[in-house]
Amino acid sequence: MIQDPKYVKIENIKYKINTNYTVALECDKVSRDESISDYERGLAIIYLLFGNKGLNAKRHYEKLLELGIKYLKCGEEDFDEIEKPNMDFEQDRWLIEISFESDYNIILKNKKYMHWWDFYRHLNGLAENCLLNRVRELRDCDLSKIKDAKEKKKLEKAKNRFALKEKEITLTDRQKENVENFYKLTGLKRKE
Repeated sequence: MIQDPKYVKIENIKYKINTNYTVALECDKVSRDESISDYERGLAIIYLLFGNKGLNAKRHYEKLLELGIKYLKCGEEDFDEIEKPNMDFEQDRWLIEISFESDYNIILKNKKYMHWWDFYRHLNGLAENCLLNRVRELRDCDLSKIKDAKEKKKLEKAKNRFALKEKEITLTDRQKENVENFYKLTGLKRKE
């Protein structure tokens, strides 16, 4: 088993990774933010994972981003990119929290630190009948295969209730501060 990484090394320079799972979740949010360019997304991920040291290492941007993405994929080469996701870290936060508490007795909101890879292993190891996985299964349910009209209507109502919603990105004060620091350090102009 690969040990959970804490840093990456490029040309004998170590870059410490901010390994807390909450940072990886912020990276996920940034990666889906279509209001900024691919380049800005890449720099934001470098900044979130490697801080000012990474952001100030312009000659290593490409390698830092490559290693950062590999880290976010938990070292898996064949990390599945799902065309139609059945889960969203933000929208399903409460389902994730309840499932972690139920399956592992881990209260995430009280947990100040958990390595991203550990969080990811726990997420993938949740019991089939935990609340999060039941909702994910419901979202994947193909209603066209349900013959009973009453059952179909019931499932359709539940599916609509738990459907992933298109969302407008809203940042916390801490995230806004990180964005401001990012633009100051890079000298990039914000899109209006």
